[in-house]
Parts: sequence; structure tokens; C-alpha cells
Amino acid sequence: MKLFQREQRSLFGEILDWMLTPLLLLWPVSLALTWLVAQSIAGKPFDRALEYNVQALAQLVSVQNKRAAFNLPQPARELLRADDSDLVYYQVLGPRGEFLSGERDFPRPTDDETPVVGEVHLRNDEVRGLDVRVAYTWVRLDVPGGAPCLVQVAETREKRSVLATEIIKGVMLPQLVILPLAVLLVWLALVRGFKPLSQLEERIRARKPDDLSPLDDKAVPLEVAPLVQSVNDLLTRLKVSIATQKRFLADAAHQLKTPLAGLRMQADLAQREAVNEDELKQSLDQIGRSSMRATHTVNQLLALARAEGGGQALAMQPCDLARIVMDTMQDSVARTMDRHIDLGYDGPDPETSGVQLGGNPTLLKELVRNLLDNAINYTPSSAEAPGVVTARVLADPFGHALVLQVEDSGPGIPASERELVFQPFYRALGTNVDGSGLGLPIVREIARQHNAEVTIEDARPGHTPPGTRVTVRFLLSDRRVLASAREKSHATS
Repeated sequence: MKLFQREQRSLFGEILDWMLTPLLLLWPVSLALTWLVAQSIAGKPFDRALEYNVQALAQLVSVQNKRAAFNLPQPARELLRADDSDLVYYQVLGPRGEFLSGERDFPRPTDDETPVVGEVHLRNDEVRGLDVRVAYTWVRLDVPGGAPCLVQVAETREKRSVLATEIIKGVMLPQLVILPLAVLLVWLALVRGFKPLSQLEERIRARKPDDLSPLDDKAVPLEVAPLVQSVNDLLTRLKVSIATQKRFLADAAHQLKTPLAGLRMQADLAQREAVNEDELKQSLDQIGRSSMRATHTVNQLLALARAEGGGQALAMQPCDLARIVMDTMQDSVARTMDRHIDLGYDGPDPETSGVQLGGNPTLLKELVRNLLDNAINYTPSSAEAPGVVTARVLADPFGHALVLQVEDSGPGIPASERELVFQPFYRALGTNVDGSGLGLPIVREIARQHNAEVTIEDARPGHTPPGTRVTVRFLLSDRRVLASAREKSHATS
């Protein structure tokens, strides 16, 4: 039951509802229980008075001429009936049930009740249409017949009801005053309890937009401290993310500034009056290379942004890893032929491979393309000494994973730089290769979104050059796909 209905859920109102609703619902129950208790309390003194009266009347039962007799003096009779609020009735019956005195229409005890001499009993009954409380007892006389005499006294219940009502008033009227006071105190207690939250809200609102320092979790209640710690963790991650974005933008601007400056310089050279045809061609060639480098950098930046932004709504679907690798390799065939590089594939047949994983085909193709571009760019090759680049797809049913490897016969990456190359715009020193330094960061980001890990090692340890092998390990849960892929891979080989 909700006492306070709101369109938006309020914690203050929720607590207030759960505190006040039981209080208001239990008040009528308390009233009913108090009425029952008051009835019991109010009846006890009058029950004792009835017991005294019936014992007093029992003492007036005697034996005269070997017969039971009852003599009630007139003053006692008047005293018995002298009551302004209630009516008093009595009856005395002899050993054989004969009427001795009192009211002839007085109801008798139930027939199944066994008479116990000298013991006073109480019951509720009705006399002449009025509810009464009856006290009765049996008296043993030394007369023929041997049965005890019955003495009964009844009293209407008016005084009892009046006294019970007075008790109810004495108990409930203070509650009517205390109840609103209790509601007010609950309200004030909740306002005071929520005051630290209001102060926390004011401190947050007063912050400057660039203030990402942690909130003070010592100035809040213990129950709110985990929430503040979670907010602090979010602020820390947001601060790191903003710093990364700023550094990324600065690096991107620096990387784009070089080819753009080259474009402007070559354009100025081409516009000189004394330039000859060869110099003009050379300037145009430099302009073309600078524009290609700028275009490549922009494309890589867009690819990295797409990879980093795809985590929230990444469209996953079953993807054939062998087919993706083969399609991407076909796009690189012309380039490898121009550079005299031997491009090879090792793995299951894409037509029957069954090497399936859940992923985004566009991003997976971008991952493979960047690995192949890096391998091709950093592999020295000539017609006399062609370089070798190999793409490999493996199924690991024991580790529940699919493995993609791209290795080359290039100079390799030193162990000290294998973690640095995953940073945006980082390129190993000593290489004269045009590049943006974004290929491997894109690979790692796409792998992260596909529950995969990327490692780098030497392709041929102990040889010179050692070459580079980049391994992407996709963790899977479907063992049947892995087992099928492994069998088909063996059959193909």
C-alpha cells in the first residue's frame, strides 16, 4: 500500500511509506485489542462482587422442618437491588429443583455441568432479553434427597461497558495526540537522515565542469560510502579517458601536421616561376605521397575510433574466421607481388572450414588487414631475396579457442618494445617505413571487444633476422565447433 504516490520513485517517500503505512494500519488493530483487554479488566471487579453476593446468599439457605428454606431479610433484599446503572436478579432452587426465592424465569446452568458444592462459577447469559453476567454455586444441605441447592445472582453489563469505554478513552485519546507527533518525528528524522545526501548533492553541483577529483567519502553515512566510492571510481576512469583522448588528439594533430606541411611546401615549390619539368614532377610526386600518408592516417584514426566506439552496440554474428582471413589476403595480393613478398596461408579450407566465432565481420576484417599491412610494411624484400608473410588459422579444442597468427621474416620487435607498439602513434626506431603507428592499437582494441588477447613473439627465435609473429587468441565456449574445425584442418593438410 502506498500512501504517497509519485511519478518518479523517491527513496525518501519509499522509506516514509514503509514506516507510516504499518503505523496507521496497526492503529485500528491496537484499538480492537485494547477494547478486548479493557472488557476483561473492567469485568474483574464486578465479577468479584457477584461472587461475594452469591456466597452471601448461599449462607442464607438453611433447613427448616427437614426442608430447604431461604430467608432474605427485607433490608438485604433492598440493598441487593439498589443499583442506579444495572439490574440485579437472583434465584434459589431447592435440592429437587423446587423454586425457593428470586426470579422464576431465571435461566439454569447447562444440564451437562456437574454440580460442585462450594465452588462459584461465572457465565454469560440472558434474562428477559438483557445480557447479564451470572455467578452461581451449589449448597449442600442435610435434607432427604441429597441433591445440592442452586443459588444464582445475575447482573446486567451496563457498568462494565461504561468502565471499558472509560479505559478505552484513557488509552486511545493520548494515542490520538501521540500519533501525529510520531509522524512528525519520523518526518524530521528522515529529513535529518537525508541531510548528508543533500549536502553531497550541493557539493557536486558546486563543482566546476573540469573538476574530476574524488569525492570525500568520509563525510557521508556508512551506507552511502559504497556509492561515493563507485562515483570516485567512475571519475577516475573518466579522468584517464579524457587524458587519453587529449593525448590522442594531440598526437593525431602532430601526425597530420607533417604530411600537410609537406603538401604546402611542395605546392609552393611547384608554383615557382623558374621550376623545370623534372622538378615539377618531383614536387607532384611528393604531394601524392604526402596526401596518401595523410589519407592513410585519417583512415586509421577513423578505424580506431570505430573500434573504440563499437563496444556499446557491437553487432555480433557468426563469422567464418578462415573466410575473413582469405578475403583480406586477396586484397593484399597485388601489393605483395609489387614488393616481391611471398604471401601464404596455413589453415583450414574456407569453403569447408567451419571455423566459426561470434563477432563483427567488419571489425574482424579490419583486424586482419592491419596485421597483414604491418607484416608487409616491415618485411624487407627484393626479387633476389623475397620476404615471407604467412597468415595462419588454428583451432585449439583443449584451450577452447581459435588462434589467428600473422608472421613475417622481418627484423622483429625487441622484447622491451613489444608493449609500447600497442600505444597509438608509437613506431620502432630504426625503421624507414611510412606508417601512422595505429595498426597494432586498432588490433588490440578490436581483439578486446571480441574477448581475445594479442601477443607478440619472434617468428624464428635464434635466427637473424628473427621475424615477428603476432598471435590473436579468441576464447570460445562451443567445443563442437572447435573439434569440427580441428578435424577439417587435419583433413585439409
